[in-house]
Amino acid sequence: MKVTLTSDDLKTFHGSNIKEQGITLGNGNAVGPMEGVLLSAAGCSTIDIVMILEKMRQPIESIEVQVEGTRQDAIPRIFTHMHLHYILKGNLKDKKVKEAVDLSIDKYCSVVIMLAKAVEISTSYEISK
Repeated sequence: MKVTLTSDDLKTFHGSNIKEQGITLGNGNAVGPMEGVLLSAAGCSTIDIVMILEKMRQPIESIEVQVEGTRQDAIPRIFTHMHLHYILKGNLKDKKVKEAVDLSIDKYCSVVIMLAKAVEISTSYEISK
């Protein structure tokens, strides 16, 4: 895996992969790098959850993830806690959603599993029909 980060103005940075798919990062004028970490955890786990629910034949219509990260005051201002709250829409069985979230967080999501070595991770979810 290889990515490239470039900047023309030294304030905004464009990251891209070998497929030239990208993300913009910055300090105040774009998504911050630590916000990017939260988004990466949300993205990784959400992809897993959707795939798992589809394999379980659960009719998921949409999903939103709200992620809150708490950082320590001292430098480096690393995350100490991260909470991922999933809002799923569809005629879903509660037991299946719980199983999908747990499988992602505990077994499949590389980003969350890596972060969990240094950050306390918690989750919650709600289902709307």
